[in-house]
Amino acid sequence: MTEVLQIVQLGHEILRSIASPVENISDPTLQKLIDALIHTAKTANGVGIAAPQVAQSYRLFIVASRPNSRYPDAPEMEPTAMINPVIVDVYNEQVKGWEGCLSVSGFRGLVPRYQTIKVEYQDREGKLHSQVFSDFVARIIQHELDHLDGLVFLDRLESTQDLYTEQEYEQILKEAS
Repeated sequence: MTEVLQIVQLGHEILRSIASPVENISDPTLQKLIDALIHTAKTANGVGIAAPQVAQSYRLFIVASRPNSRYPDAPEMEPTAMINPVIVDVYNEQVKGWEGCLSVSGFRGLVPRYQTIKVEYQDREGKLHSQVFSDFVARIIQHELDHLDGLVFLDRLESTQDLYTEQEYEQILKEAS
């Protein structure tokens, strides 16, 4: 049975540290971590999770977009491990969109991100991918990549007026529907 990992919260020093590159993708410990990250994200209703969020300093994150209670309009995709990811190109301007974080409980923010990005990464088998992502999935990738660089979404806010409690965010969604 795959373990649900403890998600560290804002204030934990690893969230402000630059993660180390993954050297040995085939290491069974790393493969087990990938499975545990996928399971942890799903259990926590996350659409992504980075290794530093579970106190592991690796340049690794999972993108697992799917509709859930935290992101009801998220597109469906298979959970994807991105190892040693790098954004190699950005397209279009930045647009603001809602973000929350499993490591910053109770808050949502309107965060500017590039709408379309090109990312190079290795998958869990070590195969190199170069792929273009847009909209919500591009937002997830930029958010998770920030975790690998010691940043959280709060660092990207243009103003504290773009920060809302989870309750305020839910009220805004209710009024919009």
